[in-house]
Amino acid sequence: MTDEMTEVDAPQRSQEPADIARRLEAILLIVDEPQSLVALAAAVGAPVPAVRQAIEGLAADYDGLANGPRRGFELREVGGGWRFYVREEHDDLVAEFVNGQAPTRLSQAALETLAVIAYKQPVSRSQVASIRAVNVDSVVRTLLARGLITEAFTDPETGAINYRTTDALLGHLGINSLDELPPISPLLDDGSAGFEGEMLR
Repeated sequence: MTDEMTEVDAPQRSQEPADIARRLEAILLIVDEPQSLVALAAAVGAPVPAVRQAIEGLAADYDGLANGPRRGFELREVGGGWRFYVREEHDDLVAEFVNGQAPTRLSQAALETLAVIAYKQPVSRSQVASIRAVNVDSVVRTLLARGLITEAFTDPETGAINYRTTDALLGHLGINSLDELPPISPLLDDGSAGFEGEMLR
């Protein structure tokens, strides 16, 4: 019975290089943080050497080195992990597209997350999630797409991306610098316990 349950819980996946590569693409398409080879190997059910070979093959393919066109995105190793990135030459194009979208009001969750980043920056996604006690992945993606936050740096030890606010946020708030934000200490001690209140209104 135990063996049967184990087989159901952990199905055998194809170890063909092309199948491993396709599974890697599926995982890399949805991650927001760089993923180590070990993490990717566990996710796709393949040995680390096979995953390393597949990653190198995909990166070469996207770079146009495998008899195909060069893509508008690349598979880049950052902080010991791998993730999809827009190619640098298309940064302006993407920014124009995002900024040209019809503006919409931010949700309460987005405002609260933005407040945490504004007051605690640079700060990682996990630190923001810890302060807000909820998952903030989709909210961070929204704030990035709106150009209100940006990636500051990647921690070389953990691979976690740290975020900071942008000048666009200052413009939306009508201030010239973050120094003009109201002090948080009178509201919430040192600001580490959470961000409830009316700070962005």
